[in-house]
Amino acid sequence: MRLKGKRVLSLVHHDFEDLELWYPVHRLREEGAVVELAGEKAGETYIGKYGVPSESDYSFSEVKQEEYDALLVPGGWAPDKLRRFPEVLELVRHMEENKKPIGQICHAGWVLISAKVLEGKTVTSTPGIKDDMENAGATWVDEPVIVDGHLVSSRRPPDLPDYMRAFIEVLEGKND
Repeated sequence: MRLKGKRVLSLVHHDFEDLELWYPVHRLREEGAVVELAGEKAGETYIGKYGVPSESDYSFSEVKQEEYDALLVPGGWAPDKLRRFPEVLELVRHMEENKKPIGQICHAGWVLISAKVLEGKTVTSTPGIKDDMENAGATWVDEPVIVDGHLVSSRRPPDLPDYMRAFIEVLEGKND
């Protein structure tokens, strides 16, 4: 139980990429972390791109950001919705300012772009948002996973094993 005592928040909204939400949640729970989901509304069921449901534990406005050790942002089309909520952007900025691990995969970079936290970072994402990432001031690299301090980024579902190995190490503090 490498992550016993750690609390991780994952964001969720409709059209999340099913594997990019659930694979990290299950891996972190297997390692002993408490993982909770936050959506626009508490107790709301959100449906992934391929039909997998997910129920939020909290609304964005209910989240007590200081209680979490890390943040996960899944990909799919949900990030385009997530970045429209000031509470989400504030949460991302809080995690960035406090150097708490942030995991982003696929289109999740859109949320970090809108939070204005990518300037000077080295990241990866789905190639479809490469230009967006670079325009936000990041250096984009086409690799399965990139770790830049506390920020862990990945491209797409086939990269999930590499992504989660790296994210778990960052959450353990092994990249210091």
